[in-house]
Amino acid sequence: MNYKIWISPPHMGGNEMKYIQEAFDSNWIAPAGPHLDLFESELCAYTGSMHTVALSSGTAALHLALAVSGVEKGDIVLCQSLTFAASANPILYLGATPVFIDSEPQTWNICPDTLEQAITQLLKSGKKPKALICVHLYGMPCQLKEVADICDQYGIVLIEDAAEAMGSTYQGQHLGTFGKVGVASFNGNKIITTSAGGALFTHNKNDAQKARFLASQAKDPAPHFQHSEMGYNYRMSNICAAIGLGQLEVLNERVARRRRNFECYLNAFQTIPGLSFQEETEGMFSNRWLSTFLFDHEKSKLTVDQIRSHLAENGIEARQVWKPMHLQPFYKDAPYFGGNVAASVFKNGICFPSGSTLTDEQIGAISENILTFAKM
Repeated sequence: MNYKIWISPPHMGGNEMKYIQEAFDSNWIAPAGPHLDLFESELCAYTGSMHTVALSSGTAALHLALAVSGVEKGDIVLCQSLTFAASANPILYLGATPVFIDSEPQTWNICPDTLEQAITQLLKSGKKPKALICVHLYGMPCQLKEVADICDQYGIVLIEDAAEAMGSTYQGQHLGTFGKVGVASFNGNKIITTSAGGALFTHNKNDAQKARFLASQAKDPAPHFQHSEMGYNYRMSNICAAIGLGQLEVLNERVARRRRNFECYLNAFQTIPGLSFQEETEGMFSNRWLSTFLFDHEKSKLTVDQIRSHLAENGIEARQVWKPMHLQPFYKDAPYFGGNVAASVFKNGICFPSGSTLTDEQIGAISENILTFAKM
């Protein structure tokens, strides 16, 4: 069926067509041009990153983040298990080995205690991890200080997957700018979009230059096509960057609206027993990209599949949270450290419509649907 209310549709700000028309009028349609340069510059200004490389997707950005961090075949890369597959797949692109880590229950992100236990055990077996991919799930910052301190202590490269976290901050600093490299996604369902696209953030000029080189088919500086290493076709087009310029102008408004959506749901669900959610601790500011809640079945008598099915019958899209990587058939043989936090979040978590186009009336209707169903 066709849903009437989508979980996270694109939301244009109004000036996108102006920038796109400029690109067309100047014939800058290729993966190069003034709008691409300006978009990268504006992303630096917004996030505080010293360098930004705009790319074809967040997945491409993460692939290059691993590459410029020196990850090679046979290396071990630690990764949060509770995430989308795009956080883990680039590890395999480079022939490295993913090792998955459980979450902690407050933010649902990587558990620092479990992370250190995993590192200690791996070191005892003579296997030092090369890098760690921490994920800011649904826009919620992970426990960055603890995670960064562990990486510093053991000499592990920190890579931030901030694909869902544009506009989120930790101690006033934008996510994606803490590690050696960070990435963002501008997919059509993200808080701002370039239709398809992503970005790599780094404070290291050499890393940025290397990422641009690899993203442009690794063409050597020569008067002919010469390649000394393998490259990729990963650069963002000037047209997509033009869309991004219009979207950046309204990013703060989109963050404010999504946070308001979450607060509206939270207020409406106060009477549901056993309800929980990702919690911001001191210094954390989440864009609340998706309004996501856990329903304790024993207390609420509701399962997420029942809720999802009921909403679908009423023209409302909702989705279960990401299935942890260590529970995915493709990664069933990958090493995993931790308990059942990620599995429990998957079992009991659901994402409700969260787009910035949602009206208060629509949120009220969605909430009433759930509350009515809970009383059946």
